[in-house]
Amino acid sequence: MTGSRSDASGAEPVSWNYPGGLREKLMAVVRPESRADVWFIEPSDPVFGGVACQVGACRRAARLHDLCEGHYQRWNNQGRPDKGEFAAATSASLRGHGALPACRFEGCGYGRNSTGLCVAHVRQWHRAGRPEVTAWLSSRRPVTTPAPHGQCRIAGCELWSTAYAPLCVSHSERWRVAGRPDIEEFTTALESAPHHCEMIAFLCLPPRMRLEMQYVLQQRRDEQQARLTPKLARHSINVLAATGMNSLLEWPEQLWRERLRTAPGARKASSAFLSYARREVENLYYGAGWDVEYPRDVWRLRNLGITGTLAHLHFTAIEQPWIKDLAKRWTRWRLTCGLSLATIGAGLAAVTRFASFLARPELGIPGLAKVNRAVLERYLAELHGLGGSTHHHQRIIGQLGIFLTDIRRHHWDTTLPTDAVLFTEDVPRETKRLPRALAEHVMAQVEDPANLDRWQDPAYRLITLILMRCGLRLKDATRLPFDCLAHDADGAPYLRYLNHKMNREALVPIDEELQQDIRDQQQRLLERWPSGIPVLFPRKLKNVHGTEPMNGGTYRQVLTPWLERCDVRDEHGRPVHLTPHQWRHTLGTRLINRDVPQEVVRKILDHDSHEMTAHYARLHDTTVRRHWEKARKVNINGERVTLDPDGPLAEAAWAKQRVGRATQALPNGYCGLPVIKTCPHANACLTCPMFITTPEFLPQHRRQREEVLQIVTAAEARGQQRLVEMNEKVLGNLDRIITALDQDNDPTGEVVSDAG
Repeated sequence: MTGSRSDASGAEPVSWNYPGGLREKLMAVVRPESRADVWFIEPSDPVFGGVACQVGACRRAARLHDLCEGHYQRWNNQGRPDKGEFAAATSASLRGHGALPACRFEGCGYGRNSTGLCVAHVRQWHRAGRPEVTAWLSSRRPVTTPAPHGQCRIAGCELWSTAYAPLCVSHSERWRVAGRPDIEEFTTALESAPHHCEMIAFLCLPPRMRLEMQYVLQQRRDEQQARLTPKLARHSINVLAATGMNSLLEWPEQLWRERLRTAPGARKASSAFLSYARREVENLYYGAGWDVEYPRDVWRLRNLGITGTLAHLHFTAIEQPWIKDLAKRWTRWRLTCGLSLATIGAGLAAVTRFASFLARPELGIPGLAKVNRAVLERYLAELHGLGGSTHHHQRIIGQLGIFLTDIRRHHWDTTLPTDAVLFTEDVPRETKRLPRALAEHVMAQVEDPANLDRWQDPAYRLITLILMRCGLRLKDATRLPFDCLAHDADGAPYLRYLNHKMNREALVPIDEELQQDIRDQQQRLLERWPSGIPVLFPRKLKNVHGTEPMNGGTYRQVLTPWLERCDVRDEHGRPVHLTPHQWRHTLGTRLINRDVPQEVVRKILDHDSHEMTAHYARLHDTTVRRHWEKARKVNINGERVTLDPDGPLAEAAWAKQRVGRATQALPNGYCGLPVIKTCPHANACLTCPMFITTPEFLPQHRRQREEVLQIVTAAEARGQQRLVEMNEKVLGNLDRIITALDQDNDPTGEVVSDAG
């Protein structure tokens, strides 16, 4: 259907198009009760309603601080007293539910404002110097009363109407807020409105858009995924009316957004809802699925049945059609393979950046056939020159390399040169960093029960405990299932969760205290959702039925204010800024330093490889020293070497030992010679008086004894007496060392020493 109209500025008519067949589809799906021009919202409505106002006899839905808007204003005007006392003492009746009072000036029938006077008498009162109102009214000074324009059209209202509408001041304001609809329709709707219901009026919209918005709100109610206040719905309807458009699909999406952005009263909240409204109408008219989304330059993932933190994939920045087609094909294939949206988004960003590089005129790249190794090397050089983190470059280069490899593997474009390859050496190596474990004095502050009780929401407190005691990643913790407790044959509790990184379920042991905290959280959820929900930490907003889990970003937003309330500080007295993942590093480091075997730590953290767990196995210096002091140390004669850990030279001796281990480490022990001296014994360590060894080198000693014994036996058979003498001394020392070190397993054994 086609027609013409004037735009909002009143200029020359512009053409508009209404999609043919849309009205028929809307009429087929919009139910008769949803076609009402005015909706009256019951407080119990699951989407547009809310919890009951805290004032007992009030039937309206609470909107702010557990109060309806009217009682909230009254509570705020009274200085926000104790809410329980206010709710018990205040009246349930609200302004506007009874007869509206007239101006205090005798004989004036206009509606009053906050001073008790109508607008005309307020002006005269200001000109008089704003004296005390009662005294001014009782004075004999001449005060004129404007002539009435008529009586308000609302039945039961005895006030005079205004000059700009056949309604009193109060009802004119409600008419203006409703978008200035037809007076007859408005008065009929207002007279029939129950006092306890909120209202959503579509009267100010053109007929076609009115039907579209009725469908959108019907869909919102049927989905029951997110609440929508009638106030926001009314505001969004008024914004649409101000644009002068006749349909949500009248303009292409980009132009539609621009007109919406410049509409009077447009706000972020209303724009977000209206974007949802357009998407719903588009889905009804065009349908959903790959046939609809694939040709678009912006893919709406919800229309593909894909939900997550990423709602759109943008191909608009790729200018070359030959790259855009390949990027779309690659992205669709990766979506069907089940890759995470974060990985897919990173891949698309890498291709988009590469396409921008290829679009330069000086390169002269008309197609994929010209993308060879030389072009890639130039691109790599440019990336290096731009700077940025190593991790960022790894992601860009790695994703681009996968893109080129997949083109070749799937034969999407056979013109790609064979040398268009990115190698492992092209990706910059990232320096291995130590675990980001928190210092113990910081952990003592965050683990303090008094600080944990500073959490205003018990759900956030429980997440913090799980992160610290179980070492879960934040995403795994916030997405814990409701039934996340498991027990072994002995009744010991475990936390069951999904390791999203490895895509598998895992178990981690917990204590009885944490188990009880989890059960308390489950009980709180059952009180709100008696039929049960699938998640332990439901999302706070847009989650009517509690089925959606909390997002990790929500916890990060409240973590920093909690640390500030607790005044957590580091060793320099500075406020601590930490990330939730640091608690995982801290747990791994703590376990290693408590002598928990590395394999057990790997199981607790659910690592896939020992190499990952080994990242936490870089022990604290105190742990290494404790083991060094505890170990039996013997010299070449098998005599025990002792060191008093509390002696005055303990620190210096340990410092020497650390340097010795780093600079003079031997394959079967350590050198006890001060590092400032030169060893006069070359490699004859087993005959060196400065040689020291511990039980950890027993396997090497036994292996070397067998080798020396073979040398001695062969030398005796050949009559090489000098060689026999040299090695018999080494063999004797080895025998004494092995005998002494074997006694390390027997705490009561005595050390064998040989004075010779």
